[in-house]
Amino acid sequence: MSSPAKKRKLNSGAKQSSSVPSRGLEYFFAKQKQNGASKEPSPLQKESDSQPTQKGPSEEQLSDEELARKLQAEWDAEAKASTPRENKVRPHDVPVPETGFVDTVAVEPTKESKPQTVTSPSKALPKGKNTLSLSSEAAAEDQASASIPLDESPLTFDPAKYIPQLQDSWAIDGGDASYALLTRCFVLVSSTSSRIKIVDTLVNCIRLLIEADPSSLLPAVWLATNAISPPYVSMELGLGGSAISKALKQVCGLDNRSLKTLYDKLGDPGDVAFEAKKKQSFTLRKPKPLTIKGVFQSLVKIAKTQGQGSGDVKQRIVDKLLQDARGGEESRYVVRTLCQHLRIGAVKTTMLIALARAFSLSKTPGADFPTKDPNQLAKLRKEELAEVYLKAEEIVKASYARHPDYNDLVPVLLEIGVCEELLVRCGLTLHIPLRPMLGGITRDLSEMLSRLQRREFACEYKYDGQRAQIHCDEKGVVSIFSRHLELMTDKYPDLVALVPKIRGEDVQSFIMEGEVVAVDRATGELKTFQTLTNRARKDVAIGSITIDVCLFAFDLMYLNGQPLLDRSFRERRDMLRSLFVEIPHHFTWVKSIDATSQDSETVLEFFKSAVDSKCEGIMVKILDNLPELEAPEPADDAADPGILEEQQLPTSDAAATVSASSIKPPKGKAKAKPKPKPTETTPSDTPPIPEKKLPTRRKPLLATYEPDKRLDSWLKVKKDYIGTSAGVDTLDLIPIAAWHGSGRKAKWWSPILLAVRNEETGSLEAVCKCMSGFTDTFYKANREFYDKDGSFSSDGEPRNVHVAKPGFVEYAGGNPDVWFEPQEVWEVAFADITISPTYTAAIGLVREDKGLSLRFPRFLRKREDKGIEEASTSEFLAGLWRKQEAKAPAPPPVEGGREIDEAGLENEDEDEDGE
Repeated sequence: MSSPAKKRKLNSGAKQSSSVPSRGLEYFFAKQKQNGASKEPSPLQKESDSQPTQKGPSEEQLSDEELARKLQAEWDAEAKASTPRENKVRPHDVPVPETGFVDTVAVEPTKESKPQTVTSPSKALPKGKNTLSLSSEAAAEDQASASIPLDESPLTFDPAKYIPQLQDSWAIDGGDASYALLTRCFVLVSSTSSRIKIVDTLVNCIRLLIEADPSSLLPAVWLATNAISPPYVSMELGLGGSAISKALKQVCGLDNRSLKTLYDKLGDPGDVAFEAKKKQSFTLRKPKPLTIKGVFQSLVKIAKTQGQGSGDVKQRIVDKLLQDARGGEESRYVVRTLCQHLRIGAVKTTMLIALARAFSLSKTPGADFPTKDPNQLAKLRKEELAEVYLKAEEIVKASYARHPDYNDLVPVLLEIGVCEELLVRCGLTLHIPLRPMLGGITRDLSEMLSRLQRREFACEYKYDGQRAQIHCDEKGVVSIFSRHLELMTDKYPDLVALVPKIRGEDVQSFIMEGEVVAVDRATGELKTFQTLTNRARKDVAIGSITIDVCLFAFDLMYLNGQPLLDRSFRERRDMLRSLFVEIPHHFTWVKSIDATSQDSETVLEFFKSAVDSKCEGIMVKILDNLPELEAPEPADDAADPGILEEQQLPTSDAAATVSASSIKPPKGKAKAKPKPKPTETTPSDTPPIPEKKLPTRRKPLLATYEPDKRLDSWLKVKKDYIGTSAGVDTLDLIPIAAWHGSGRKAKWWSPILLAVRNEETGSLEAVCKCMSGFTDTFYKANREFYDKDGSFSSDGEPRNVHVAKPGFVEYAGGNPDVWFEPQEVWEVAFADITISPTYTAAIGLVREDKGLSLRFPRFLRKREDKGIEEASTSEFLAGLWRKQEAKAPAPPPVEGGREIDEAGLENEDEDEDGE
């Protein structure tokens, strides 16, 4: 580093070659915000004309703002003296815009020249404005994309009409599709709640990319789905909130206080970026427009940057993305993408539907696959159009469910379009997880039995563990994936070592599904999911394992190179149990019984035994692919709610979604077409029309494995779904604090911190955060009741809150945004009670240094009849935990099993339900 004396010498030399002192732009920007008295340009101009070679004391203290004014006055004078038509060039070879105003700050001068200036057209400085205002080109939006009606119907939208204009705009910056087009799509999608409009907008955007820039389609799909890789490929951005905050402060000129004010007001980082970008009035350089490829590649680079100095590298990438973002909307969605919270309402299924429809209407230049004529489709009726779309949608969704990777799906679509070949080229593949089949929810056993009348089914224990998908190829290479498709092979090296011992002689390759449960190796006693979470996630060595697990297998989807998805569940189960070797307490099958709806007592006893064995409940699965049953008598139809529940609309993804969710209690207005309601009439009162329609609309329940679908072929009955009438305990808790919600809940408090009461000390001990069971009406009323900033009170004063954490509250977690004045009691349901190092409830009663927390807390109601002195106590909570732990007796040890010695280690929480 140069010494102070050397710096003075260097500065002196610079003065001899340049009459303009070098000042820091950051200092200028800071001064610009201070609305001080401006200096008249005429004295500055006069001083400039007669400036001596050596500076005087007064000029030595000339501020950067005054210097900028001086330079601006010089340039304005020169601009007035020149005529644009004469193409005169001012000093430094910088063209003068017709407005005579330069919109970007000069860069640092060199010894040989005066400050260089980067210019671009801008609005002229308003007359009489006495503060130097430097407008930023970064605030200008891309006009080529902003005017495209992407939300128009795809049947009337013509990409060829807009492609020439877009390509001309893109050619200036290398020819790649601009991020502004994708931003335009995001803005339109997020501005509507209409699923039809969302799909139409995505379809039109995809069609433009297919025909104008196919190479940008794959990055666009990843960005629109809020990801950069499939879930089984570990590519995390690894960005904390501080990186985005630093970038916003540096690029937009915010300080800590103003940034926090914006966040407290808006609650969403993207909205904060939008407001900050609007207020930005300067740039250090002309921004280079963002492209779809460029943004995606920047995210990949952030994810791949590791090691020493990686934080600085990531910070520079984030800074550049925000600097180059044009306008508030690009900034909003860049930040939301960096936060991995895009919030445009385009979920995975919506994207797959959009891809299917887009490739049905458009193809890449030179491709030869057939497409539909939009003009012909426009003549079809709504139902006929839905049928045309349905086949393409089902092919794309089925391919993705079996092979969930856009890196493979999109290139094949660009090559062959939507056809049956897609299912072959993007089908079930070893070491690429398929999306698991899901079970429908039932509220009690009677509802389950009514749905499955006259069908034979299997009841299985629903173990309290982690669902796992095990892949093994011919070479013996094993991969293990979670229900969310995350790779967790490193977490279970003991299972990897177990696979060669459980494979039968005829088994070469397979894909198996099961539940990984923590067990006592000596007795086979099942342990809770909380115990399993204390096992490390990565780099686990077999010799260091202390938490033993057992794999309870329940399905087989692939065997020796052949998919088994189209086989019945009975066939798949038989192959699983006949071709693999059971090793007690290490590998076995889920405990199950076969039954029918007539065996209600047997099913009830089985459910009770599952709960007593520390299981979550039972899974019920159809065993055989039965043909559609004959239509029952009218009276039976009317009395059988299960049959009515099975009805599904035959077309469109939306209809299937409604059918899947129809098993839940109705909330608000139904969006699907109304279904026939069960009647309470006698057979003679039953109208004839429903009798004829029911059999035609009824969909048979299949026993095939349907990836990524939640069907009534599988039903789950969980103990925490049953309700308090079935003996599930609830707690009366006190709300003590909350955090600002995000996204749609930004104006409300969510989640909310709840506590139990310690009778001995009088303190309130935090037990859990709750954000389930609330309605929008509740959120609004709760926000008004606990009013931190007085925005809801007539006198502007806060209500029912504390400035800081009260001394009687005990909580070891992060700092909430607001502390409540304890005065309410809420009834809360929950699934289980777990040991927690964060929550202080009942600390010392069950563990010396750990408290208790609730798993899946759900708000039920306010207890208006109770005061806080009647809330549940920590002693009561500890008693519930002891009862929970003592509920299941240890099963007798199984003889004849092969012993496998293991040890274990690690303590790392994993928040995953094993459903």
